[in-house]
Amino acid sequence: MKILVLGSAAGGGFPQWNCNCRNCAGVRDGSVRATPRTQSSIAVSANGTDWVLFNASPDILTQIRANPALQPGRGLRDTGIVGVVLIDAQIDHTTGLFMLREGRPLDVWCTPQVHEDLTTGNPVFNVLSHFCTVRWQPVSVVPPSPFSIPGAAGLRLTPVPLTSKAPPYSPHRHDPHPGDNIGVLIEDAATGRKVFYAPGFGAMEPHLEPYLDDADCVLLDGTFWTDDEMISLGISTKAAREIGHLPQSGPAGMIALLGRYAKPRKVLIHINNTNPILDEDSPERAELARAGIEVAFDGMLIDDGDRK
Repeated sequence: MKILVLGSAAGGGFPQWNCNCRNCAGVRDGSVRATPRTQSSIAVSANGTDWVLFNASPDILTQIRANPALQPGRGLRDTGIVGVVLIDAQIDHTTGLFMLREGRPLDVWCTPQVHEDLTTGNPVFNVLSHFCTVRWQPVSVVPPSPFSIPGAAGLRLTPVPLTSKAPPYSPHRHDPHPGDNIGVLIEDAATGRKVFYAPGFGAMEPHLEPYLDDADCVLLDGTFWTDDEMISLGISTKAAREIGHLPQSGPAGMIALLGRYAKPRKVLIHINNTNPILDEDSPERAELARAGIEVAFDGMLIDDGDRK
């Protein structure tokens, strides 16, 4: 199984187009040693040819250009992408579908809650019905129902409900439903390897324990370093947990949580432009390294559990 990180940043990318925080300004002028990143998405394949896209960010065309495995190679009109799985209905995970409108009908796997958001508050699916069309494939999380994707032989996917926030345009933004946000356990039938992907991991819950404990690799929410990160910078009035993200630092943060699990390779993804871990020379980045936690970057390849 190959997991290709197409984009590793949170919404807005890094540097963010309108941000002059220390990270964004520093990467532009070279005073901060950091790597630019596009918005969060991964692609997964069992054979290296047929790929499942997890989320479709606004940067999808840039990501496809940067990764030849996803480009046409077998016909006049072709793609290595055999299906799309959406973990939520957020703008930075769904509007890239518009960029795929020139192709064949899009097979999209998502929960009924995400489907509702993308046909009402942000009617992406409705707009695409005038172009390539979307063939919705329902995903059930109550109880979690494993599924496979035609054309992606060898992969087994199990959706897992997460406590997080629906988008601001969702009818249940303040009335959480199972299925607003999911993690996905991705299994390779041939090797038995398991990856748990949850870029919207907002809180630890008892039902998540076996997924973190048994996975060979976890790709989890790396959005913020502290709960008050955006507040302290004067950018927002909301804390990380209020908008559905578990910060890394603190006694109940992601670092402490991941310290409980010895087996998996630990990787943070969906990193906000303000997060000090983007600075490769920062004490926060060093703290992650001491804890055995990696920071995802665009183009990162996780190949059957090996570090590459």
